[in-house]
Amino acid sequence: MKSLNMGALGAALLLCGAALSPGHAAWEPSRPVEFIIPAGPGGGADIMARTIQGIVTKHNLMKQPMVVINKAGGAGGEGFLDVKNSKGNPHKIVITLSNLFTTPMATGIPFSWKDLTPVAMLALDEFVLWVNAEKPYKSVKEFIDAAKAAGGTFKMGGTGSKQEDQIITEAIQKATGVKLIYIPQAGGGAVAVQLVGNHVDSTVNNPNEAIAHWRAGKLRPLCVFDSKKLDYKDKIAGDAGWDSIPTCKSSGLDIEYLMLRGIFMTPGATPDQVAYYVELFQKVRQTDEWKKLMSDGAFNQTFMTGAEYTKWVTIEEKRHEDLMKAAGWLVK
Repeated sequence: MKSLNMGALGAALLLCGAALSPGHAAWEPSRPVEFIIPAGPGGGADIMARTIQGIVTKHNLMKQPMVVINKAGGAGGEGFLDVKNSKGNPHKIVITLSNLFTTPMATGIPFSWKDLTPVAMLALDEFVLWVNAEKPYKSVKEFIDAAKAAGGTFKMGGTGSKQEDQIITEAIQKATGVKLIYIPQAGGGAVAVQLVGNHVDSTVNNPNEAIAHWRAGKLRPLCVFDSKKLDYKDKIAGDAGWDSIPTCKSSGLDIEYLMLRGIFMTPGATPDQVAYYVELFQKVRQTDEWKKLMSDGAFNQTFMTGAEYTKWVTIEEKRHEDLMKAAGWLVK
């Protein structure tokens, strides 16, 4: 398990329903829309969902309010089961991350993404290896050497257990032979705070979960878990920007991992209802606020919907099943 290659992603856009004009939509919400986050406050999914809520409100993109609700219990299972059990309710949507796959596989909760209605992939989120800026190691090699010298006492902070952050941590251990103590937290915001306070020695947080601390000179990025460097040139910390971070592979750590940021609806959603939300998120993606979120968080801006999105999710479910099985985390 030296390489977790997410595969080449096509840039083609399948704009299902995009031709509908706002005044001629076949369906639109008649009451407030609940936007479920199956994760805690301060993490990447929470940041994205609340940014979307702000954009929708500021630009009057919906006649009805959008209400954001965190349901993080059971590694996000609480949120997924809520949406699954709301069949036929088009006024409830959920933002997903890779716990779409990992939570049912690790816990055995009666849930599969196939229980929901796919709407759109909004983007793919990156992972970065972070350390406290006070520490002397400034490269992956120096970090790994220090972790090995520590004899298994280095702590890796991450969101949840048997989810994305721990999958990457497991891969780092297998690729390098280093032993790390994984310390789970409720969300990416808490993970970053733990690293700033030197309560853990490293994290693999998403960019937008750590950018404020990097900008403040508290954290240092060592590498990004993508096949290529990030293509964002704005300066974040002094003369350093996202494009200045080397890939982990080029730094001797042959691991690649990207995470879904997508939208699903409840079971039984009609094509007109799906088309409404596809059009809504197309409008969101055109705003300056969304473009700033993409830049600040150094997102891979791949967008998919329809059959293309469903195919991608199907492939990723199998990939995560293989990763979870290799780690011994599949529920018996």
